[in-house]
Amino acid sequence: MEFKEYFAGKKVTVMGLGLLGRGIGDAAYLAEAGAEVIVTDLKSSDDLSDSVDKLKEYDNIKFVLGEHRKEDFENRDFILVAAGVPFDSEFLQHAHAASVPQKQSAALFAELSKIPIVGITGTRGKSTVTHMIHHVLSEVTGEKVLLGGNVRGLSNLQLLNEVEENSLCVMELDSWQLQGWGWAHISPQIAVFTNFMEDHLDYYEKAGRSRSEAMDLYFADKANIFRNQEESGALVTTPEVFERAKKLKNITLGQEVVLADSSVIPEDALLAMPGEHNRLNAALATEALKLMSLTEEEIFTALASFSGVEGRLQYLGDISGAKVYNDNNATTPEATVCGLKAVGKLDENNVVLIIGGSDKNIEFGELPEAISQYCKKVILYTGTGTEKLKATLSAEVETEEFEMLSECVEAAAKAAASTDAILFSPAFSSFGKYFKNEYDRNDQFVLHVAEQIGKAAESEVE
Repeated sequence: MEFKEYFAGKKVTVMGLGLLGRGIGDAAYLAEAGAEVIVTDLKSSDDLSDSVDKLKEYDNIKFVLGEHRKEDFENRDFILVAAGVPFDSEFLQHAHAASVPQKQSAALFAELSKIPIVGITGTRGKSTVTHMIHHVLSEVTGEKVLLGGNVRGLSNLQLLNEVEENSLCVMELDSWQLQGWGWAHISPQIAVFTNFMEDHLDYYEKAGRSRSEAMDLYFADKANIFRNQEESGALVTTPEVFERAKKLKNITLGQEVVLADSSVIPEDALLAMPGEHNRLNAALATEALKLMSLTEEEIFTALASFSGVEGRLQYLGDISGAKVYNDNNATTPEATVCGLKAVGKLDENNVVLIIGGSDKNIEFGELPEAISQYCKKVILYTGTGTEKLKATLSAEVETEEFEMLSECVEAAAKAAASTDAILFSPAFSSFGKYFKNEYDRNDQFVLHVAEQIGKAAESEVE
């Protein structure tokens, strides 16, 4: 199917190039389609040198880096807005005043492809549920199922190259990407909303907004996953999310609504990922898959071969017997609590926890108590959030603090006994001088663990 004709000759401003690959792929697709492209980003040309190098071959891309200019947001066919751009950006407001449409790539993919889409959102669990559904569909149908949205390094516009007449796409959608679905007044045919917790308050809690008002804005963005569903659509969620959804104004929930809990999964079902929260993830995936006419036998058989998702309680091996789990994508205190409950033994203090990073203005909730209940030792990674956490920890909790992640991993390896678990579950965002983004943090952790596993193996041989 040919979609590039839509972009040929259009004047497009790409707002936000970034380092993850999505912006690069989107800009490349637009250029190849014959659009006249301006790429603008507040990061400098030095910061974005790797990304810019990958686009230098295109003569129809102009770069404006280290700044945004209002002139680049007027007299354009549309602005392609990267996820996470402030919704009150003066440049987006200028584009709106100049009657220039704003789009995001995930929603634009849906608008153009018009193929059935299963969309998954939620504060936690959306990546796991997305990959569960994609894995099961691929296994059962034996056909290629498209995977898009908030997936590492994936350009949603380039995904248009893979669309065929009978294609189906599974998309992980964060709150920022769902803003674009709201702009387009569309929603996926099947929507899965895993849960709703405090997150991204550093983004929403601005201009004097209260925490409650910020949470309402956050939920409103998430709600775009079902807001514009037709009556033939379906929403799979939990009772807690549904109760909040019913309170939204100007929304008629006329679609089919399926409420899920972990009881959907038989006690003897084989799931590779530990933790009660992953049983709920599997239940949400199961209910969505049943809506696509898969049988429970097909679903549970395929789920048994699902090995998990990188950075989400991912088992990396053991260091002298201590099992190492990578929970890099646990960027909220509540997610870290789930990780501790999944790999720890209550009141046995068998977990060496690596935690820390940049503050997102989220309350700690159960985290300090869970650390006392499950942790043998806490290895702190220096950051603004870490400073706040330290003040909440019991004096009985043994801690060490380091500025480098490699030092944290080395200290954890020394502290852990053969019966312990080493859990990297940051609870905070990754921004800082040592990480480009959360994916870079993930890769660095995996590398440091591999080094420690190698050192432990060498010492055992000696």
